[in-house]
Amino acid sequence: IGVRGNHDFEVVRWHQAIKSGVDPPVVGSDHFHIANCLTKADMKWMYSLPWYISSPDLGALFVHAGFVSGIRLAKQNPRLMMNMRSILPDGTVTSKFFNNWPWARLWDGPQTVLFGHDADRGLQQYEHAIGLDTGCVYGGRLTACILPEKRLVSVNAKKMYFKYRRKHYD
Repeated sequence: IGVRGNHDFEVVRWHQAIKSGVDPPVVGSDHFHIANCLTKADMKWMYSLPWYISSPDLGALFVHAGFVSGIRLAKQNPRLMMNMRSILPDGTVTSKFFNNWPWARLWDGPQTVLFGHDADRGLQQYEHAIGLDTGCVYGGRLTACILPEKRLVSVNAKKMYFKYRRKHYD
Protein backbone atom coordinates (compact mmCIF):
# COMPACT_ATOMS: atom_id res chain seq x y z
CA ILE A 1 0.00 0.00 0.00
CA GLY A 2 1.28 3.47 -0.70
CA VAL A 3 0.47 6.96 -1.93
CA ARG A 4 1.98 8.71 -4.93
CA GLY A 5 4.86 11.00 -4.14
CA ASN A 6 6.92 13.41 -6.20
CA HIS A 7 9.53 10.81 -7.20
CA ASP A 8 6.87 8.23 -8.12
CA PHE A 9 5.23 10.87 -10.29
CA GLU A 10 8.50 11.51 -12.14
CA VAL A 11 9.07 7.78 -12.74
CA VAL A 12 5.54 7.50 -14.18
CA ARG A 13 6.19 10.55 -16.40
CA TRP A 14 9.41 9.01 -17.72
CA HIS A 15 7.66 5.69 -18.31
CA GLN A 16 5.03 7.45 -20.41
CA ALA A 17 7.80 9.27 -22.32
CA ILE A 18 9.68 6.01 -22.97
CA LYS A 19 6.48 4.38 -24.25
CA SER A 20 5.95 7.29 -26.66
CA GLY A 21 9.50 6.98 -28.04
CA VAL A 22 11.22 9.93 -26.40
CA ASP A 23 15.02 9.79 -26.49
CA PRO A 24 16.80 9.21 -23.20
CA PRO A 25 17.97 12.34 -21.39
CA VAL A 26 21.42 13.66 -22.29
CA VAL A 27 22.24 14.08 -18.61
CA GLY A 28 21.59 11.01 -16.45
CA SER A 29 18.18 10.93 -14.81
CA ASP A 30 17.60 8.54 -11.92
CA HIS A 31 13.86 8.66 -12.67
CA PHE A 32 14.48 7.69 -16.30
CA HIS A 33 16.71 4.77 -15.31
CA ILE A 34 14.19 3.51 -12.75
CA ALA A 35 11.32 3.77 -15.25
CA ASN A 36 13.42 1.90 -17.78
CA CYS A 37 14.24 -0.94 -15.36
CA LEU A 38 10.93 -1.62 -13.61
CA THR A 39 8.83 -4.62 -14.61
CA LYS A 40 5.31 -4.31 -16.03
CA ALA A 41 3.93 -5.36 -12.64
CA ASP A 42 6.04 -2.70 -10.88
CA MET A 43 4.81 0.01 -13.26
CA LYS A 44 1.20 -1.15 -12.95
CA TRP A 45 1.53 -0.77 -9.18
CA MET A 46 3.15 2.67 -9.53
CA TYR A 47 0.37 3.87 -11.86
CA SER A 48 -2.21 2.64 -9.34
CA LEU A 49 -0.89 4.70 -6.42
CA PRO A 50 -3.55 7.13 -5.19
CA TRP A 51 -2.85 10.75 -4.27
CA TYR A 52 -3.98 10.01 -0.72
CA ILE A 53 -5.64 7.29 1.38
CA SER A 54 -8.46 7.90 3.83
CA SER A 55 -9.04 5.46 6.68
CA PRO A 56 -12.21 6.41 8.57
CA ASP A 57 -11.73 3.43 10.92
CA LEU A 58 -8.39 4.86 12.06
CA GLY A 59 -9.47 8.50 11.80
CA ALA A 60 -6.47 9.02 9.53
CA LEU A 61 -5.45 10.38 6.15
CA PHE A 62 -2.19 9.39 4.47
CA VAL A 63 -0.53 11.67 1.92
CA HIS A 64 3.00 12.12 0.63
CA ALA A 65 3.43 15.84 1.36
CA GLY A 66 0.29 17.57 2.59
CA PHE A 67 -3.16 19.09 2.26
CA VAL A 68 -4.50 22.63 2.21
CA SER A 69 -6.89 23.14 5.12
CA GLY A 70 -10.38 24.26 4.17
CA ILE A 71 -10.37 22.49 0.78
CA ARG A 72 -12.35 19.24 0.42
CA LEU A 73 -10.17 16.19 -0.18
CA ALA A 74 -11.67 15.61 -3.63
CA LYS A 75 -10.71 19.18 -4.60
CA GLN A 76 -7.08 19.07 -3.35
CA ASN A 77 -4.41 19.73 -5.96
CA PRO A 78 -2.41 16.51 -6.67
CA ARG A 79 0.79 18.50 -7.30
CA LEU A 80 0.51 20.07 -3.85
CA MET A 81 -0.29 16.72 -2.21
CA MET A 82 3.06 15.45 -3.58
CA ASN A 83 5.23 18.54 -3.07
CA MET A 84 4.02 21.10 -0.51
CA ARG A 85 5.96 21.97 2.63
CA SER A 86 4.86 25.45 3.67
CA ILE A 87 1.85 27.77 3.58
CA LEU A 88 2.87 31.40 3.89
CA PRO A 89 0.85 34.01 5.83
CA ASP A 90 -0.64 35.32 2.55
CA GLY A 91 -1.96 31.79 1.75
CA THR A 92 0.72 30.93 -0.81
CA VAL A 93 1.35 27.17 -0.86
CA THR A 94 4.93 26.25 -1.69
CA SER A 95 7.23 23.24 -1.86
CA LYS A 96 9.95 25.34 -0.28
CA PHE A 97 10.90 25.09 3.39
CA PHE A 98 9.95 28.28 5.24
CA ASN A 99 10.93 27.73 8.84
CA ASN A 100 7.91 29.21 10.62
CA TRP A 101 5.23 28.24 8.13
CA PRO A 102 4.67 24.44 7.97
CA TRP A 103 1.38 23.62 6.27
CA ALA A 104 0.52 21.10 9.04
CA ARG A 105 0.10 23.83 11.65
CA LEU A 106 -3.08 24.88 9.82
CA TRP A 107 -4.68 21.45 9.40
CA ASP A 108 -7.78 21.39 11.58
CA GLY A 109 -8.93 17.78 11.16
CA PRO A 110 -11.01 16.06 12.20
CA GLN A 111 -8.92 13.24 10.68
CA THR A 112 -5.23 13.10 11.54
CA VAL A 113 -2.94 13.45 8.52
CA LEU A 114 0.22 11.33 8.38
CA PHE A 115 2.75 12.64 5.87
CA GLY A 116 6.40 12.87 4.89
CA HIS A 117 8.36 14.94 2.33
CA ASP A 118 9.74 17.39 4.89
CA ALA A 119 13.07 16.12 6.25
CA ASP A 120 14.13 19.70 7.07
CA ARG A 121 11.55 19.88 9.84
CA GLY A 122 12.01 16.31 11.01
CA LEU A 123 9.32 14.82 13.22
CA GLN A 124 6.28 17.12 13.35
CA GLN A 125 3.47 16.65 15.82
CA TYR A 126 0.32 18.75 15.71
CA GLU A 127 -3.16 18.07 17.02
CA HIS A 128 -4.34 16.74 13.64
CA ALA A 129 -1.12 16.14 11.67
CA ILE A 130 2.01 14.03 12.13
CA GLY A 131 5.02 14.50 9.88
CA LEU A 132 7.11 11.33 9.83
CA ASP A 133 10.04 12.34 7.60
CA THR A 134 13.04 12.09 9.90
CA GLY A 135 15.63 12.01 7.13
CA CYS A 136 16.32 8.28 6.78
CA VAL A 137 17.56 8.68 3.21
CA TYR A 138 20.05 11.28 4.48
CA GLY A 139 21.35 9.01 7.25
CA GLY A 140 18.81 10.17 9.86
CA ARG A 141 16.05 7.96 11.18
CA LEU A 142 13.13 5.94 9.81
CA THR A 143 9.99 6.76 11.77
CA ALA A 144 6.60 5.05 11.81
CA CYS A 145 3.34 5.75 13.58
CA ILE A 146 1.39 2.80 14.94
CA LEU A 147 -2.33 3.41 14.73
CA PRO A 148 -4.82 3.86 16.23
CA GLU A 149 -2.84 4.75 19.37
CA LYS A 150 -0.48 7.09 17.45
CA ARG A 151 2.59 5.48 19.00
CA LEU A 152 5.81 6.55 17.29
CA VAL A 153 8.61 4.09 16.57
CA SER A 154 11.96 5.11 15.14
CA VAL A 155 15.20 3.39 14.12
CA ASN A 156 18.52 4.71 12.85
CA ALA A 157 19.23 4.59 9.13
CA LYS A 158 21.77 1.95 8.16
CA LYS A 159 23.68 4.53 6.13
CA MET A 160 23.46 7.84 4.30
CA TYR A 161 21.95 7.14 0.87
CA PHE A 162 22.04 10.72 -0.40
CA LYS A 163 23.94 13.82 0.69
CA TYR A 164 21.63 16.26 2.40
CA ARG A 165 21.11 19.58 0.62
CA ARG A 166 19.39 22.02 2.94
CA LYS A 167 17.42 24.83 1.29
CA HIS A 168 15.87 27.24 3.77
CA TYR A 169 13.86 30.35 3.05
CA ASP A 170 12.85 32.67 5.87
